[in-house]
Amino acid sequence: MYVEIRLLFESDIPAAMRLKEAAGWNQTEADWRRLLMLEPNGCFGAIRDGRLVGTTTTTTYGDELAWVGMVLVDPEHRRQGIAAKLMSIALDYLSGKVGTVKLDATALGQPVYEKFGFQVESLIERWSGTGRLHGEEQAGFSRDSLSELLALDRDAFNADRSKLVEALIEGASVPPVLIRDANGTLSGYALARHGTRANYVGPVVAKDPQQVESLIDQVLRQVGDSRVYIDFNKECSTGTALLSDHGFVKERDLIRMSSGRPSVKTSPFVVAIAGPEIG
Repeated sequence: MYVEIRLLFESDIPAAMRLKEAAGWNQTEADWRRLLMLEPNGCFGAIRDGRLVGTTTTTTYGDELAWVGMVLVDPEHRRQGIAAKLMSIALDYLSGKVGTVKLDATALGQPVYEKFGFQVESLIERWSGTGRLHGEEQAGFSRDSLSELLALDRDAFNADRSKLVEALIEGASVPPVLIRDANGTLSGYALARHGTRANYVGPVVAKDPQQVESLIDQVLRQVGDSRVYIDFNKECSTGTALLSDHGFVKERDLIRMSSGRPSVKTSPFVVAIAGPEIG
């Protein structure tokens, strides 16, 4: 049966949410709108008999790096080459725009991406737990702090994702949590946003491993007594013991993969990623 691949539009979000729910993922309608805002010409849908049966999205970070995400296919239409068609279109779109393309794959998806030349770079671990019962008020977030935060993120992520981070701050469920070194220089931050299954904590960035626990504590007190997901970067210089000490349990692995120009691994300054769909 014929499948049309076309751009994904905001009017497709309800159908895209149904695909996301079938996969058991955590993204919200706001997450889909953010992806479409960031890359309106790089998000694609597969249409069969007038129905959305598959999606994929791309997000570019300057001319250095792009991320592929939200590769979803309706369970009734899987193993029919739809994901491969979507990936081909997405990679064609990114060709010439960036030097390196990355994605976070499930174990099931890894063989599909290997066929497109993606290679394993590192591991991400999904941990789940709950926030803290007693919330804590954060100081106001200033424009000066934003400039510092974006510079810190650029240094940690090895690409400029300022537009994404600003959008994540705008849509955050709690104010950004900031931490500074003894000289007053911003050395870490943490963001959190709502999900359909759990609050999502990330990105979390810290230059000093000794500050990670304080960052995690502060953001967990911010989100309150609710379910929380944290996608932990295994390249981070801090171990996952601090998560288990907070009552978190590991749920699954994600495989970070890359294609194209050789690129450095995700920095150990990145404690928790921004999301599997955005890096």
